[in-house]
Amino acid sequence: MIDPLNAWWAQQLVLFDWAFDPDPLSVDSEAALARLQGLGVADRGELGWRLVESLGVGGSLADPVRLLAALEVVALAGSAGWLEESGARAWAHRLAAEISAHHGDLDAWLSALRRARSAEGWVRGDDGFAEACEALSALEHDGDGITWERLGEWLAIHDALPSLWPSGEEAQVWRLRAGFAPVVALPAGEQDWAGLAGWLGDAWQIHDRDDLVRALLWLGAQGDRQGWDLDASRLLESDPASRYAWLHKLEEPDQRYGRVLLEFVEHGEPLEWGAWDWLRLVDLAWAGACLGWLSDREASDFALHGADLVMHRYSDWSALARAYQRGRSLFEGRNLLPAFEADWRLLLQSPVSPWRPALQGLLEPSLLERSRQAMRDWRADARHWVLALAAVREPELAARQGPAAAVPTARREDARQYLVETLDLHPDEGVEALSRYWLPAQAHHLNQLAADAAHGALPPAETSFGHADSAGLASRDALRHGSRHAATVHMAEKYAFYLQMAMDSEGFDTEGLAGLAEALRASLCRFYPDARRLLEAWASWEALLPEEGQPSLAAEIRWHEEDPGSLFHWIDWRGGEWQEPGPRPSLFLFTAMALVGPLNSPAWSLPHPESERERVSIREWIDGHYGLHGAEELGEFLDFLLETGDRQEYQINYAPYTLNAARLASEIATLESGECSDEERTHLLRLQRVRDNEDGCNDTDLAAWDVAQAVDLAIAARQLGWLEEPAFVAVLERAHGLAAAHYSGWDSYARGLHAGFSFFMGETPERESFLAGFRQALVAWLAAAPPLAGPWASLEFPGARPSHWAPMHIDTLPGDSRTLH
Repeated sequence: MIDPLNAWWAQQLVLFDWAFDPDPLSVDSEAALARLQGLGVADRGELGWRLVESLGVGGSLADPVRLLAALEVVALAGSAGWLEESGARAWAHRLAAEISAHHGDLDAWLSALRRARSAEGWVRGDDGFAEACEALSALEHDGDGITWERLGEWLAIHDALPSLWPSGEEAQVWRLRAGFAPVVALPAGEQDWAGLAGWLGDAWQIHDRDDLVRALLWLGAQGDRQGWDLDASRLLESDPASRYAWLHKLEEPDQRYGRVLLEFVEHGEPLEWGAWDWLRLVDLAWAGACLGWLSDREASDFALHGADLVMHRYSDWSALARAYQRGRSLFEGRNLLPAFEADWRLLLQSPVSPWRPALQGLLEPSLLERSRQAMRDWRADARHWVLALAAVREPELAARQGPAAAVPTARREDARQYLVETLDLHPDEGVEALSRYWLPAQAHHLNQLAADAAHGALPPAETSFGHADSAGLASRDALRHGSRHAATVHMAEKYAFYLQMAMDSEGFDTEGLAGLAEALRASLCRFYPDARRLLEAWASWEALLPEEGQPSLAAEIRWHEEDPGSLFHWIDWRGGEWQEPGPRPSLFLFTAMALVGPLNSPAWSLPHPESERERVSIREWIDGHYGLHGAEELGEFLDFLLETGDRQEYQINYAPYTLNAARLASEIATLESGECSDEERTHLLRLQRVRDNEDGCNDTDLAAWDVAQAVDLAIAARQLGWLEEPAFVAVLERAHGLAAAHYSGWDSYARGLHAGFSFFMGETPERESFLAGFRQALVAWLAAAPPLAGPWASLEFPGARPSHWAPMHIDTLPGDSRTLH
């Protein structure tokens, strides 16, 4: 039995000089492909455009020549295997309905074709068209074949127009690719995109599956939009002069981009272009499916991810298209918005556009949830946590998501140079050396200051050594705004950057670095339940404590918080068993180490044995200052400091003079009247200090001087490996007890430390500058101004009653019984 649609379709193909065959899909596949190539239809992407173009836009009569041409390319596509028979018939049905609806009979249809061809100037030449028209007309008038009336009857019976595009639930996502080329059939294959591999290499530098996956993940998480968003934000906050100064600093082709962006800003155009990245994500996912680099499931999940992000931000297709047009304008450096109507009219208005269904609700929630898990799976490795944090400082790192790639030689050398010059970190120190940059005690200190600031319980600005610096005080007092957020991320993001540099240097144990990344993830998941909380905390602490000499990262952090595709929203937040990249000292040990005061930089983490390179300089310091040459000598000297120390020398050799001023004056006069040895000179200077009660040496307990030296030397001994951890802890316990026995608080301890430092300092021309600097440091330590000067203000003095407010979160050191865990 003859199929009316197929027969009518075959009759129309006679107008192209086809031999009549009741089955329009019977052409040899190779001949069909050759004919398609001759018509300029190189792949199924171009086929999709031809089909959409064939029916024009809604509300206007479609071009008869295009309608007829579409019947031919559909027949050829079906014969070539580009379309399933059902797909080809669906298009033929839709085309037949359009032709029948606007032409009352065959003569009217043929007349319309003649007029249209005449208007084209018969560019196809004498191809037998006129004769074919006459033959069809004769058949019609004789009532032979499928007449116009019979076609109308068939269409009336089959009045429900078939679906033209892949219509399965999962297939709907490929409608988003229509901006590049409509997807006419599934599954994807090489026939969908001619010259695809070459294009990927030239336009994207994508040469294999791993390159493609990294590009897809980058488009979702960052793309071009991040840099544009940040530039736009800065321009909005700038005055006209600053805007044009920014523009003129750019070089071509960036200046073309800058002019377009500035035009958008000044004309009030919405500064939103995420669709530029997310539609390209869908396009590249399709490319991966076409080449077989992605399985159908993988490609679909990436496309669904792009759709998920799109639907998060855009309400309809028009908004999506306009956002894409803005992004393309910035990318190409020319404002394409005036061409928006011409570029997108067909997709937005055609009755057969893949974009006819509403954007919102296009996809099943279960599919979107599946894609979300797939994206998290791609980033499940803890390495992605390191990348996420480090990429805020160095956005280029975001392009390294997904499969790990070889580090370029130049990058590897840059990383090694950075580690050596900035951190003095060398690969031969091993992974363990990175623990020195994990500073939980610093986070505790900041959290405590923030809690105290929120309750107005910070130490006074006026100290025994002067008034704290006003800028430092302002920075300290502002910490009240950080009381809601754990400060861990302020330390951890820097650690992550150092860890990324260590990874890039390829000089450290890979498994060890992976373990540190896992520990970093576990620690941050403990203190922050989700990306929003972490980024809010980071932005808050970045605003409160910007890195000196560096631009603030606050805008970059806020971008990640607001962008739905940011990597932070797609890394694994489950976290495993809590662990940390470095040891977390107890509050007791942190307090004991803080007794070193300004004699050294603050000890924010427990010391550990250093590399031989570091040990050389530490040994030189110990030898130069104390004349100690080994673990035994140092151990004996630590016992001396903690049992008697320099304070005993003062008590025996100098304190008695405070009771006999005449004897003191006589002794000084005797020493001043003759030549003095170095030892006598030192004795004379100390006698003069006793006479003048310089820096309160006669009124102040000098034990702090011994305590601080003991802690300083114990830390050095631990770094040299001269003290094992139990022995080191024992020294700290003795120092802690000695401080508690001699002083009531940090202020009295500071006075003792200052008096001892002053009294026992050797003769030097820089004495006054050293003392002035030491006093300034003591002010900063006591007042926490600036906040990271030292930890005294956040710690209870050994043996003192509790006086600090408990932070609102769990990011504190163990041993603080007032914090609820």
